[in-house]
This record gives sequence, C-alpha cells and structure tokens, in this order.
Amino acid sequence: MENIELTIDGKILRVKEGTTILKAAAEAGIDIPTLCHFRLHDMDIENKPGGCRICVVEVEGRRNLAPACITECTPGMVINTHNTRVLNARKTVLKLIVSDHPFDCLVCAKSGECELQHLAQKFGIRDIPYQGEKSTYRKDTSPSIIRDVDKCIMCRRCEMMCNEVQTVGALSAVNRGFMSVVAPAFEMDLVHSPCTYCGQCVSVCPTGALTEVDNTNEILRVLSDKSKTVIVQTAPAVRAALGEAFGLPPGTLVTGKMVAALRRLGFKYVFDTDFAADLTIMEEGTELLCRLKRHLNGDKTVKLPILTSCCPGWVNFFEHNFPDMLDVPSTAKSPQQMFGAVAKTYFAEKIGVNRKDIVVVSVMPCLAKKYECQRDEFKVNGNPDVDFSMSTRELAHFIQQSNIDFMDLPSEGFDNPLGESTGAGVIFGTTGGVIEAACRTAYEIYTGKPLERLEFTELRGLEGIRSATVDFDGLKLNIGIAHGLGNARKLLNEVREGKSTYHAIEIMACPGGCIGGGGQPYHHGQSDILKKRARAIYTEDERKTLRKSHENPQIVRIYDEFLGEPGSPKAHELLHTHYFDKSEEVSILD
Repeated sequence: MENIELTIDGKILRVKEGTTILKAAAEAGIDIPTLCHFRLHDMDIENKPGGCRICVVEVEGRRNLAPACITECTPGMVINTHNTRVLNARKTVLKLIVSDHPFDCLVCAKSGECELQHLAQKFGIRDIPYQGEKSTYRKDTSPSIIRDVDKCIMCRRCEMMCNEVQTVGALSAVNRGFMSVVAPAFEMDLVHSPCTYCGQCVSVCPTGALTEVDNTNEILRVLSDKSKTVIVQTAPAVRAALGEAFGLPPGTLVTGKMVAALRRLGFKYVFDTDFAADLTIMEEGTELLCRLKRHLNGDKTVKLPILTSCCPGWVNFFEHNFPDMLDVPSTAKSPQQMFGAVAKTYFAEKIGVNRKDIVVVSVMPCLAKKYECQRDEFKVNGNPDVDFSMSTRELAHFIQQSNIDFMDLPSEGFDNPLGESTGAGVIFGTTGGVIEAACRTAYEIYTGKPLERLEFTELRGLEGIRSATVDFDGLKLNIGIAHGLGNARKLLNEVREGKSTYHAIEIMACPGGCIGGGGQPYHHGQSDILKKRARAIYTEDERKTLRKSHENPQIVRIYDEFLGEPGSPKAHELLHTHYFDKSEEVSILD
C-alpha cells in the first residue's frame, strides 16, 4: 500500500493509503474527540459506524463536514480539526444528544466514568436549548447486567461487541426514528435472550445505559449480621487491576493492600481464589490425562479435545449454541464455585460453623460470575455455594465509600488454609493461563519427571486464536487457545465438524481473558492496559515460591483429609458439574 501526503492543522503528514483521518491525526498527536468510535488495538476490534458525528472535521473543497472515524485520507487532503465551524458543529451535536438524556448524573453508576459526561465538560455544555419530548423505555435487570435504556445514545458499541466480537447476537438496533434503541430482539429482557452475561457490552458502553448489578448493599448487610461468618475470595485478575481505581498505573500489583482492605471492610476470613484454581487444575488435569489415556489405548468414544470450563460466560455460550457438544467440556466447576463448595463443607467443618451461617463473597473481574453463583446446580437445599459475587469496580467503590485510605494500607497476606496458592493459580487471570497451569501439572504427573522449564511461552499472547504443541516426553499435545466468544465459535465449529486436531482447548469469553473481564476498571479501548495487567499476572507467578498446582501443600492436605484423590467420588460430588441444553430458552415472553 502506497504512502500519501496530506495536511492536518498545518502539519504535513505521510500515511498509508486507506488510513482514516482519525487514525492519521492520532499518529500526528492530534486528538479528535469521538463517542461512537471504539477501537481495541491489537485485537482487530473496532466500532466505527460514523453515527454520532462528534468527530467531524473540515476538509478543504468539501461542502459538508466529514466524520473523521470513517473518512479515508486522500492525496493532498487539507484538514482542519478545530476551527469555529467544526467546534460549533460538535457542540450542537452534543447538545442534541444530551437533550434526550436523563439528567441524573449524580446518581448514575457511570458518573465520573461516563464519556458523554466527559465530553459535555470538555465542550463547556451549560445549557440545553433543545427542549421537547424525551424517549423513555423500561429498565431491564438481569442477574448480572442492568439496562437503563433511557441513557442509550445509539453509539452501537455494545451491538458491535455482542454481534461481531462475541457472536452472541443478544443486542441489535430495534424500532425506528425517535424510538430507535439498541436492545434484544422484540425488546425482550436480557434474561430471555441468548445473553451470556460476559459483560463486554458494559465494558464498552460510554454511558450508564449498561452497568452491572451492584451487590454492595447486600454484602454490607451480611457483614453487619453478627450471626454470620462472612468470608471472601479474590480472583487472580483483580489484584492486577484494582490499583487503577486508586490512581496507580495499569499493571500495578496490589495483592497485599487488597487483602488489608478486605479485612478493614469486615470480612472474617480473606482467601484466595488462586487456591481453588490450583484445585481446578488437579481435577481438570486429571480429567485431561484420563481422556488422553483412553484415546491412546484406542477408545474411539472418548471426547477430545477437552474444553476448559472455568469461564461462566463461555459455559453459557456453549449451552446456548452447542447443545450437541455438552459432553465435550471438562466437568470441573469454575474456581469460584469450587471454592464455595469447599468453603461450605471442608472449611465449615474445620471452624465448626453450620453451612447456612457461612456467607461466601467473591471478588471477580467477571459479570457472568454473578449469574453463575445463582445457578440452581450450585446450591444445596436452596443455599448457594457462593452467595454474592462483586466486580473489581464494586470492590473499589466499596473501599472508597468506607473511607479506607487504600494507598496507606500495609501489605497483608491471605488467611489459611484456603489462601495458599501457587504461580499456576494466578496465571488463570490471563488468556492461555489455564492451559499453561494444566500443562505444568499434567506433564509431571504423566511423565514422572520434573519440568525443565515452567514458562510455556508458546501458550501466551493476545492473538484471538493460538495453537501450540507441547511435548510431554514424546507425547505431542496439540493445544488450542481462544479468547473472545467469536473466536471460540470458530474452534467449536471445527470440533463439531470433526476437523479439529487439538487434544485440549482453553476458551475465555473476554478479550484478554479475565484481565479484560466485564467487571474490571474500564480500559476505554487501550489494549496496552490489558498487556500491562497480563505482565503483572506473570510477574506474580514468577515471584511465587511454588509454581505448580500439585505442589501446593494445602491442596495436598485437602485431598489427604477430605477429598481422597483427584477424580474421586467425593471430588466429583463437590467439584464437578453438568451442563444444560439452553438452545430453546430464548423467549420473547416476560
């Protein structure tokens, strides 16, 4: 592709033919405001409908202003990005958008994080001359996500994520004209749609139209109940992102401060979901080796590749879209649910507290975890294994409203026995981490030899679909990795068609894995933030004394004292699950 020359704000630039004005300006250090445009660099994710017109610029010789996000540069083009005509046009458009928007910024969940609010401040919007009817819709609350559609500005970012990236198809533009809005088909509730609750729509929504269900007040109530023993578990990706809410650079590990903050909030015990991640590896790794052994012995009925089952958004996706393959994924529960099951049995016995008097709270980067802990199969006589799941953002707000000076907190360690973990547990937080952790343990169990290297770098990276072959001392293990449900669909179609040559596939619903979860601090399309979070995860792994799940002394102990061995009847009862055909669950009826 040839380079062309153009001028932006008096600067002469050379860019590749086909480059948009927005991108060319960014390369020259010129900021053009946007609203509907969204780009997650390095992941081939971009939304550019050219609908909002906030990014308009003046092109000499052109009668109308041009939307910078979709207008390609041409040779000799002369562009002005901030003259009076351009600025007045942007202000007018912005006022029109705001005129059909609720004025409840003080109580909005996105206040301070709202891109519309930010632009209104930037352009000095102090009055709305356009008075008239406002479009109104009913609010929709699901187990994980709240749709406050009055705040939808039709940027269609959520539609792009749901349809193009995740291929879920739960959201699309409905109605026409003034009443047009992005919603499920026939304006059905999310709970009746094929929504997986991955939360990626929430992570890209520029306003408060999509937010998570906030469980903070419920958690506060149980913390105040002296008859309850309230314990908390924290997912690996949380420690790599929580600090961003307190002004720390992305990728700053705040594990110790996070633990200290949770104790200050009133949790009786602070445990680590990484412990349950190690437990997951013991069960999932055993299942992988059992299937491989049967396969190598000529069993043609064995289901390969085995699929990881840690991600509830992904689980919900294959239940909706691949019901004919429900026997392919591992039956191992997610670490969140394994932890809950162990906490309300093994740990409850240790501290002499009845199950119903223990409240398990999880802090997760994922909004689908809110839905997961409400699933009926994860309850015993109506009592859930995990009572509440809160997002990283919720925890940050909880700390702030509790007047805790996060930056001044000392570094504290997790409680035991459910707080001991290895480096293998922490790398669950990024794409490729689950299968890498499994390889560390499966290799040594299969070969009986110690690993010469612990880092399976061939399994790492942010490419949407990755392949690698791991040598198990002569056994060539073919591994596939996908993050983002659209990429998962591609691999699953290959499995369905009998074209897959993989022995194991790791799938995470969110781009980047848990570090890019729908409940994490907003990254606003900056993929460097995801890269820094991933580096933090691997750094914590490297700092661990123990880095293989089967070497965790507390894992060894729980099998000796309680579970027996990986894959035992007791382990299956507590740590494994089954899946459901949800292909017929989509309904337009309330």
